[in-house]
Amino acid sequence: MVEVRRREKESTGSLLRRFSRKVQQSRILLEARSLAHSKRPKSKTKKRKDALLREQRRKHFDRLRKLGKIS
Repeated sequence: MVEVRRREKESTGSLLRRFSRKVQQSRILLEARSLAHSKRPKSKTKKRKDALLREQRRKHFDRLRKLGKIS
């Protein structure tokens, strides 16, 4: 955790600048951003279900191509 204490006669702007610099140097934001976009891994059953669905779609489109309904 980053902590910045206000110095005597320090303006709020300079305090904020010091704080933001400390946060950037501690690399907290980089870690938070990477965690925000991470996804949970798929379960085995979900992977199998998706694979079966892809296979069914592929067979369906191959059949339509053979019949000449799609190019």
